[in-house]
Amino acid sequence: MRLRRRLMAGGTLVLMALIFVSALVISGQALRGARIDLTENRIYTVSEGTRQIVAGLEEPVSLYLFFSESAAADYPALRTYAQRVRELLQEIAARSGGKVRLEVIDPLPFSEAEDRATAFGLEPVPVGTRGQSLFLGLAGTGATGAETVIPFFQPDKEAFLEYDVAKLIQSLSAAQRPVVGMMSTLSMGPGFDPGTGQVSQGWVIDGELRQLFELRRVERDVDSIDLDIDLLVVVHPKGLSEAATYAIDQFVLGGGRLVVFVDPYAESDPDGLAASLQAQAGGASSDLPRLFEAWGVRYDPGLAVLDAITALQVQASPDGAAVRHPALLGLGSEQFNREDIVTADLQALNFASSGYFDPADGEGLSMEPLVQSSAASAPVDVARLYNLDDPDRLFDDFQPRNRHHALAVRLSGRTRSAFPEHSGRPGHLAESLENANIVLVADTDLLSDRLWVQARNFAGQRVTSAFADNGNFVVNTIDNLLGSDELISVRTRPTSQRPFTVVESLRRMAEDRFRSKERELQAELLETERRLAALQAEAGAGGAMPSGVEEAEVDRFQAQLLQLRRELREVRFQLDADIDALGARLKAINIIGVPLLVTVFALGFAFWRARQRRRAIEGTQ
Repeated sequence: MRLRRRLMAGGTLVLMALIFVSALVISGQALRGARIDLTENRIYTVSEGTRQIVAGLEEPVSLYLFFSESAAADYPALRTYAQRVRELLQEIAARSGGKVRLEVIDPLPFSEAEDRATAFGLEPVPVGTRGQSLFLGLAGTGATGAETVIPFFQPDKEAFLEYDVAKLIQSLSAAQRPVVGMMSTLSMGPGFDPGTGQVSQGWVIDGELRQLFELRRVERDVDSIDLDIDLLVVVHPKGLSEAATYAIDQFVLGGGRLVVFVDPYAESDPDGLAASLQAQAGGASSDLPRLFEAWGVRYDPGLAVLDAITALQVQASPDGAAVRHPALLGLGSEQFNREDIVTADLQALNFASSGYFDPADGEGLSMEPLVQSSAASAPVDVARLYNLDDPDRLFDDFQPRNRHHALAVRLSGRTRSAFPEHSGRPGHLAESLENANIVLVADTDLLSDRLWVQARNFAGQRVTSAFADNGNFVVNTIDNLLGSDELISVRTRPTSQRPFTVVESLRRMAEDRFRSKERELQAELLETERRLAALQAEAGAGGAMPSGVEEAEVDRFQAQLLQLRRELREVRFQLDADIDALGARLKAINIIGVPLLVTVFALGFAFWRARQRRRAIEGTQ
């Protein structure tokens, strides 16, 4: 009987093991590729825009992630971020249906993999004292031979990680350079300069755009925009005809991307110079009133923004001192939208006599500021900038509004035509076929060389040196708008960093509770030290030893000084007391509470099993 029971028990165990292994194999095959993202911000879930970009690939692309495992051994934060990058790429590859192929490579020193990473153009970072190089970059190749790279993944740009990867994948599928149309009333491109009698190379920004895109000039009197133009840049649309304005309207409604630079006072406009000399308003301003009204944008070409905080210093006269110019704005990171990919990585922008945008009342496109003034700003009549010999005069009667003014904005959403009376025209679009994507900038002078770049000739070559990010801002804007709706929808994602919100709350509460006491003790301590120093100085100046009363006073002050310092140390210690107490409670729960809970559960289950077995034996008797 015992042998039979043992055989049955052994057979049962073997059968259960076989069932368990079979279940693992079957589930592994059936659930291959299944994933569950339980993180709060779903940081391991690829966005819908990225999935659509990958699904739209006509040919497979190959991604090569280069990460120096051994060189990053002493940098745990970098290793953690590299793991985050690897997991995102693996998720994209797993969701691509074979259209994205990923290879992770460790480029060891003096290896072929290191030579390969260098050939792709990846940027190694020197680490350690032995001259090691650390790679953390991505290279991609397409079926048509296209190559593009992310030289180095910067941990502080994690919010744009998925956007950068999605942009790289999309660029590998592009067969040719995008076509950018340029409609400008300013002489930005190469041409003949009648002032010098020589050929002009044009503005630096014009040359930059010609290198990156297929730049096509669009005349100001056109009645339609070519269908093969992917994006249209309109600079200083001064006095555009109704036909040209209608052409822009229909271009946007048809899905074309648009960047517009308007200006209340374009200092680079020859007509603007004449208006300045003659103190006449209107000759230097540009506007698109009919389109702005249809898009729900309020813009006044007669107003320019003055800013007391971002005002740059200029030399008003050769012999005079430098003065601040409140209409010449040196904008820093505080004035940029850090949640938008266009402005997230910029450091400095220079604007001159800029206007501003506001959302109009009623329906309109969604408006998101990209660049804005400080709160110490206010609009003034642009005529005050004409024939201005002393910028300091602009501070006369200057009253900041205590509000930010949007100098550059992004518009998005569905819109209607600004020309409903043309509804009978063949091919007229009454409303947008898809979400419009428009960027408006209330300044044209930021494009001119004088505000962001120095250009000089060296050995017959034009050498440029940028001192502001104006060029990067323009290129980022165009590059971003040229992306598909899917790429634009990716934008920023939450980072994997999880702040200790409870700890931060305790820290703020502790600081609020003890900071006033600390200030009180600190003031009392300083007063005691002052009185003690005065008493000792008085005794020293007399050349005699302090009397008994004075000596007792000195001893009392010294004792009080020691007591105050002791109390001050105690207050500072108490700042972290609640946090330490929280840490102690968590340690107690993890070290004692969880094992105790498991033990109680196991003992309870054993007691229940023993009771059930005892009842079964009693029932058989």
